[in-house]
Amino acid sequence: MAVTTISPKYQVVIPKAVRDELGLMAGQKVQVMAYKDRIELIPLKPMKDLKGSLPDLGTTVPRVADRL
Repeated sequence: MAVTTISPKYQVVIPKAVRDELGLMAGQKVQVMAYKDRIELIPLKPMKDLKGSLPDLGTTVPRVADRL
């Protein structure tokens, strides 16, 4: 388990082992959430990185004849 310290400016450094494991990059955005008694940092991914993440999702929608 990695440990970090909150600076006087309320900044934290994400330990290198965690950055490497999650593939975090400098400048990347993270969502910060308070959940029960802890703080969670959730890496945000650009929309273009999500392309193809739902390969079986069909793009055709059945239409009712009178709604065309």
